[in-house]
Amino acid sequence: MNTATGTERTTCVVAGGGPAGMVLGLLLARAGVAVTVLEKHADFLRDFRGDTVHASTLQLLDELGLADAFNQLPHSRVDSFSFPGPDGTSVRVTDYGSLPGKYQYIAMVPQWDLLDLLAEAGKAEPTFTLRMSTEVTGVTRDRGRVTGVRYRCADGHDGELRADLVVATDGRWSVLREAAGLRPREYHVPMDTWWVRVPRRADDELTDVRARLVGSEIALTIGRDEYYQIAYFNRKGFDPTLRAEGLPRFRERIAALFPELADRLDAIASLDDVKLLDVRLNRLSRWYVDGLLCIGDAAHAMSPAGGVGINLAIQDAVATATLLAEPLRRHVVRPADLARVQRRRAMPTAVMQGLQRILHAALLEPAVEGRLQRRRTRVSPLPLKVIQRFPLLRRVPAYLMAIGPRPEHAPAFARPGGTMAPDPNSWLAG
Repeated sequence: MNTATGTERTTCVVAGGGPAGMVLGLLLARAGVAVTVLEKHADFLRDFRGDTVHASTLQLLDELGLADAFNQLPHSRVDSFSFPGPDGTSVRVTDYGSLPGKYQYIAMVPQWDLLDLLAEAGKAEPTFTLRMSTEVTGVTRDRGRVTGVRYRCADGHDGELRADLVVATDGRWSVLREAAGLRPREYHVPMDTWWVRVPRRADDELTDVRARLVGSEIALTIGRDEYYQIAYFNRKGFDPTLRAEGLPRFRERIAALFPELADRLDAIASLDDVKLLDVRLNRLSRWYVDGLLCIGDAAHAMSPAGGVGINLAIQDAVATATLLAEPLRRHVVRPADLARVQRRRAMPTAVMQGLQRILHAALLEPAVEGRLQRRRTRVSPLPLKVIQRFPLLRRVPAYLMAIGPRPEHAPAFARPGGTMAPDPNSWLAG
């Protein structure tokens, strides 16, 4: 706070307390940058967030000295993933045991636990501030440059927070992206996703992650300690039909996919328990304007195919902190600095979105349209046939899903005992 003017001020304001925002806030604080993360909710306890913690993120937590704390969280490990074939069998498409390094799996952990861990780590840094129940509503400008954000608290109080840089990590419906006049290019998506949960019992034989395909419907289960989180997929725009059919029909759909769960589907009390995810796949051609940078879903919304969105967003945050920590310490952040972040992360984003579009066209669109089941021979689609024929190819999707192209690592200043490097590019060069 500038006591002379009453204006609130920080060096960097991060809008959105999801994985990208919390990682970015922690890393910048460890560089000695005054950073304020604004999160509109009062806590992180919300259902149906993405809960995959990829091998690259596990490695990052290790580099940040947080591996022991993470291992104390309730989580499970996924060693492989199988896609359901049209004949009722499953085709194993990834083998995470082939990954390089010590983390040869994907961890499944409630996202709120991961965010709480990052928040606690951030609170240990004197320049880190997390403000909950604070919703960003717009930007402030001076001569065309973004100079901060407008916000609203839960009690209705409105305020402004000025900063040398605003980073939008507020998701696929980003308020700040809209306020900055940035418009993403939308790509075709064939399906939406509906999330619901049902009880899990101690004697259940379902594995932690399992996918099923029946007719034109596909779903997967994610095991938790006390319940299954179910992702149900159907064609884009199907939500009005689903809700018009009513709750009994929806229960029938889930029972057909997972008969072993049929005796507990009364736990779905109403269709209000069935949460729609309007799946989007898009990307900004330019991620920034002077004074504001978009990363994560605000820059490139990802399909749930492969579960790579969180991984990509966190790696965006690491690259942002690495490249911008020094300009922020100097309190001079130019558009050219923001462009460097986009250049670094544009290729991995384009590669992963390209792969998702291939998955949509080759597997998911035929599945939700029923074309896989209508084939007389009921043969697997070409990608599944190739992986069945050449099992070593499982290593490719495993690497792309669990690590990704151009993985980022914690900069030296963010590691335990680290100091601010005079030139962040020296780390990138290594």
